[in-house]
Amino acid sequence: MIENILAGMRTFKPYNPDQLYLLPPALRDWLPEGHLALFLGDVVDGLDLEPIFSVYEQGDGRGQPPYHPAMMMKLMIYGYCMGKPSSRKIERASYEDVAYRVLAAEQHPDHDSISEFRKRHLKALSGLFVQVLRLCQKAGLVKLGHVALDGTKIKANASKHKAMSYERMCKAEKEIEQEVERLLERAQQVDRAEDKEYGQGKRGDELPAELARRESRLNKIREAKAELEEEARDRAAKEAEQAQAKIKQRREKEQQTGKKARGRTPGVADPQKAVPQPKAQRNFTDPDSRIMKDGATQGFVQAYNCQAVVDSQAQIIVAAALTQEANDKQQLVAMLEEVEKNVADKPHKASADAGYFSQAQLTDTKLQGIDLYVAPERLRHGEKIEEVSCAPPSAQATLIEQMRHKLKTAQGHAIYKMRKAIVEPVFGQIKEVRGFRRFSFRGEPKVAAEWQLICLTHNLLKLFTAKACLQGA
Repeated sequence: MIENILAGMRTFKPYNPDQLYLLPPALRDWLPEGHLALFLGDVVDGLDLEPIFSVYEQGDGRGQPPYHPAMMMKLMIYGYCMGKPSSRKIERASYEDVAYRVLAAEQHPDHDSISEFRKRHLKALSGLFVQVLRLCQKAGLVKLGHVALDGTKIKANASKHKAMSYERMCKAEKEIEQEVERLLERAQQVDRAEDKEYGQGKRGDELPAELARRESRLNKIREAKAELEEEARDRAAKEAEQAQAKIKQRREKEQQTGKKARGRTPGVADPQKAVPQPKAQRNFTDPDSRIMKDGATQGFVQAYNCQAVVDSQAQIIVAAALTQEANDKQQLVAMLEEVEKNVADKPHKASADAGYFSQAQLTDTKLQGIDLYVAPERLRHGEKIEEVSCAPPSAQATLIEQMRHKLKTAQGHAIYKMRKAIVEPVFGQIKEVRGFRRFSFRGEPKVAAEWQLICLTHNLLKLFTAKACLQGA
């Protein structure tokens, strides 16, 4: 019927789904010139993948040969760029999506192979962040005139309902210990009864299984308790070290002035006697993750605090890291040092919100030469800052007073006002556009590596967009 209709109509181009190719097609011809997949394929071919290739030299050569690392790398990076990091989705796409088929050269690695490749080379994959950043530098997308720093909470691969506070652990430990004792007594009673009825060595299965579950849970609680207690001792040791340093400075000042220093002498606590706070929590699924407040939803989530420093030129991420700390107080120095390490230069200006304001951080000698714009207090949404034109505070003014005045000047206000426009859209692009809201891995080292991979692919997308704009101009 269709053939007859088509035969009588000469206005259509030939259409035959069963037509065979006379010659094998070139895979790149399946995609239009300038496609993201082709761009990523060319970029990966130009990267130094020696850290990945070197792993395969350690094998004994037995078994089936592995998939080519470059091909697996292209699939992984394209998957993350398209918001499809799932190994199962990538496997399915290698059959259904033309771009994946081109990158895989018509091979179809199963999801186990993709997942294993990612696990095996995750650290090496994240290590490519600097290589991609240098490509962005060469393309003129990084100027370091003004960088903005911020953090965002991204959910861990764990439920917050699988967490327990130290206070609850102590109660649960005692409760389960009592349950185990009762179960042991019941088990012994059953053993004695069954020995009389069935003979020596015969016993039921229900109580031992129930007992095993209780003992397993008890062991997990004890391990989590021990980790929290160790953290408390480490924290107390650092605080004691800081207190002793302050006491030393206090004594030196007293010797120089001949007067007793004002204020109370800092106390030095014994780290060995330190105990966790009652509400200190540990998650049993991912112990490295923490309960954190999400600034966007104002709800509490099991998450990690993901940090990024973004350059104002083209929203390129010039430094990325991850912390278990819920607040950002200690991140300013470390993140700006990471910028210098990655691009071999310091930024001229750096801005951050009030969460990063810390006298110790802002006065650190490592940040000398960087013009800092960090708000001393949070501003309400939409609150306007009244600009000042008077002379700056005296040298005796506090750091808070100096920074407050700096941000109220016309120049300071204009620079700080740009902070949101520089860094916050980056988190929006990662979370909203690409849909990355939960990590695939567990444990701080693996999660930190995956965050580097996310930031790497963000930079690749920016580089692709910039080159496309240049070609279209």
